[in-house]
Amino acid sequence: MIAVPAVKRRRLTPPPSSEEEFLPSTLVERANAAQDDFFTRASKWNLEQDYEQKPRKQKKKDKENTRLPIKTAEGKIEQLSLPEVKEDDQDSFLESGEEADQVVQQPSPVEEKAPKIPARQQINEAKEELARLASLISEDPEENAGAFKLLGQIATSSNPTIKRLGLVAQLAVFKDVIPGYRIRPIGDLDSTEKISKEVRRLRSFEQALVGSYQAYVKELAKRAKVGKDSSEASETTAQVAISCACALLLAVPHFNFRGEILKILVDKLSYNKVDANFIKCRETLETLFRDDEDGTPSLDAVTLLTKMIKARDYRVNESVLNTFLHLRLLSEFSSKASQDRIDKPSAEDRAAGKKPKPKREFRTKKQRKVLKEQKAVEKEFKEADAIVSHEERDRMQAETLKLVFVTYFRILKARSPRLMGAVLEGLAKYAHLINQDFFGDILEALKDLINDAEALSTTDPDDPETPKSTTSTRSTLLCIATAFALLAGQDVAKSASSLSLDLSFFTAHLYKSLYSLSLNPDLEFSSKSLHLPDPHSSPTTNQQALPAQSPTKKNKVNLRTTASLLHTSLSSILTPRTTPPVRIAAFVKQLHTVLLQTPEKSSIALLSLLQQVLKVHGRKVAGLWNTEERRGDGVFDALKGEVEGSNPFASTVWEGELLRLHYARGVRDGVRGVDGILKGLV
Repeated sequence: MIAVPAVKRRRLTPPPSSEEEFLPSTLVERANAAQDDFFTRASKWNLEQDYEQKPRKQKKKDKENTRLPIKTAEGKIEQLSLPEVKEDDQDSFLESGEEADQVVQQPSPVEEKAPKIPARQQINEAKEELARLASLISEDPEENAGAFKLLGQIATSSNPTIKRLGLVAQLAVFKDVIPGYRIRPIGDLDSTEKISKEVRRLRSFEQALVGSYQAYVKELAKRAKVGKDSSEASETTAQVAISCACALLLAVPHFNFRGEILKILVDKLSYNKVDANFIKCRETLETLFRDDEDGTPSLDAVTLLTKMIKARDYRVNESVLNTFLHLRLLSEFSSKASQDRIDKPSAEDRAAGKKPKPKREFRTKKQRKVLKEQKAVEKEFKEADAIVSHEERDRMQAETLKLVFVTYFRILKARSPRLMGAVLEGLAKYAHLINQDFFGDILEALKDLINDAEALSTTDPDDPETPKSTTSTRSTLLCIATAFALLAGQDVAKSASSLSLDLSFFTAHLYKSLYSLSLNPDLEFSSKSLHLPDPHSSPTTNQQALPAQSPTKKNKVNLRTTASLLHTSLSSILTPRTTPPVRIAAFVKQLHTVLLQTPEKSSIALLSLLQQVLKVHGRKVAGLWNTEERRGDGVFDALKGEVEGSNPFASTVWEGELLRLHYARGVRDGVRGVDGILKGLV
């Protein structure tokens, strides 16, 4: 039997230094003292406060995905997601350093960049995609309503060429798809009512169309704005955006968001720089005014234009104000208006042209109910067909006319020199629509303008300190034409007692201006006439002689020539049958003297006017052609300021003998025509 060795025991406590130190009684006392000290310190602990101050573990927020989308091989655009990293892997302290380095150094397949596609290939692919989407929408718009959004995404590309292609493609698609009515938003009641499947499908298509169209209009407004430091690509894109907005306004002026499109055009017209985009916007508004049969688009455009002109403190190009001349107010609107009210036809006027009231028929209660239902159905059909009643159109045109007059009168009070001519042209055209109560204020303003021009003409024109004239010769003639047009546009037979207008001031001023007008070398030139400047004149005059295409050219009032304005003013004075014989004789004598200096075309026009005057007043002034017949004493004074004081019957029309030898055949024929009329009076 094998003997097991005894286990060696080791003493763990240190050897005693002395026997008294490790007695049992001493050890018990020390243990009791340590326990008492522990309980004493534990009584002072605040366990709740330590628990509150202990940090709590919270769930980490999802990190924001900052990666760009990629385009797959199938042509789809996908958004990449970040790889998920477990919290245990981040906090694990058992992971070795080599494994961590391997994880960091291991390439991620998601971060691989797609191969760069050439710009030409991108453009070709965008063209194909645009053509495919446009064909899908054209085939079945209701089924492929989601293609509108894809078209808008292509138009937001960073490539300028693709961006422009997207804008033009959307324009063509919307022009084909937009219905002939305005789509109203669906309310809460409409969304809860029971409708058929076809109606629900149509409503969903209409809402998709309106949403995409709104996004497209916002994109046009964004791209149409060009900064001072913009690149050439941005300017080209802005030009395309403005062209799309103009085409869209003319194609679908009845559809939603018309006001946003008009803001794009009006914002461009607010600048004084006249470029291709400015001319495009102006011509678009002129076409809109001419072709507008509803009246609502014109009212919206005029409202925005008047607000813009007032906000700019009338510092706009005068061609913007001339767009009001294209409104359909001259031939369709018959009421009178001013800057604050519209005069409706009186009861007598309505009774004169009113049809006799038909005799009332007897209808039973059932018949009246059926007739009421028929009228309701007819009203719904009219609304569906977008038919505007005459009353509604008159109301729209009345509001438009009031806004135009408010702008004209404000400019007259402000005396804006660059817009005064355009205002006078507008007042002359719309004179028959102005309220009679407002005649006095307009005539006083016109007199002040003529006095300013007359005071300026007395100063030295070569003096550099001479102030600029508020009106030109053309503007003075416009003042005279406007003053007589105010009276000619009213019903004199009905308002003779209420009208007490003295136009002798304008007649005298025109009589004194005939000589200076006959010596004007630009008498037959309009604002777009191309002629060489005078080398001996001042630089300011040379700038006015440049063609209209020059950027330094100061535009004249309108396309009418000075000779045309003169002919209009003379016709207003001489053709009425109530004109005194002395006034007619004075003007006939002056015009024969003027004919010796005027160009060929102006001379022919004035001779034609003289023939019309002699047909009406020939017997009153026949003595001017007879040297043996004298009806007055004294001497004729051609430079007399007063027309009646010039003593015209003391002279003869001897200029006719010189005009018979005129180099132009048309002038010679005109003189023979005047002689033929006089011979027929004998």
